[in-house]
Amino acid sequence: MRLLLFDIDGTLVDTGGIGRSSLQEGMRLAFPEAVGEQEVPPLELAGATDLGLTRFLFETFDVEQTIENETAVWDAYVGVLRDEIIAKDGTVRGRVLDGVNALLDRLTQLPDVAVGLLTGNTLEGAQTKMDAYGLSQYFCFESGAYGSDHWDRNELGFVAITRASEKRGHCFSPDQVTVIGDTPKDIACGKACGARTLAVATGCFERGALAGHEPNQLVGDLAATEEIVSWLIR
Repeated sequence: MRLLLFDIDGTLVDTGGIGRSSLQEGMRLAFPEAVGEQEVPPLELAGATDLGLTRFLFETFDVEQTIENETAVWDAYVGVLRDEIIAKDGTVRGRVLDGVNALLDRLTQLPDVAVGLLTGNTLEGAQTKMDAYGLSQYFCFESGAYGSDHWDRNELGFVAITRASEKRGHCFSPDQVTVIGDTPKDIACGKACGARTLAVATGCFERGALAGHEPNQLVGDLAATEEIVSWLIR
């Protein structure tokens, strides 16, 4: 058995920065009095979690960190995200990255492979993006880990493994798990839970920068389907 956990942004899809702007606008819509006329600060998304980013925004605008307040921001964020990704004329902004559909098609046909998400997006944000880009059919959202589960990305691998094990009725050991992502934080997250790591240079980090963090495997993109599948399942 193999458990393959995919990051979303920069690994599966490129939204062109829509996620960042949508979270900023979600904060403004949820807490207009706190934000006022102030500029919402830039957000460093590469490998971050939405919970961590939300807490940063709460600290910036002196908003109490409660589950209710977090939910208010995320609800507003997802509403903006839907409108931004899919334009009124039905056009989808951004794109699925090269090789993703072919790779997921191939992996989901294999009986001893479980495919899930390990992402800094909230569950609802992840579902919104996967729906918009036609990738939802590949994933069981109940067995992934999301940026709404914990602020520290390094904790998400443990969450994903536990959920996938319960869902599949198989206790995945760390050596059966691979984390696939495009940032150093994805690599660190995989190492934290004892998983193998596949780094892909389709985000904002070049191959050299990723190589310095010593992933188990490094590729330029996910286009070489059979080569990547062979490494993932060996």
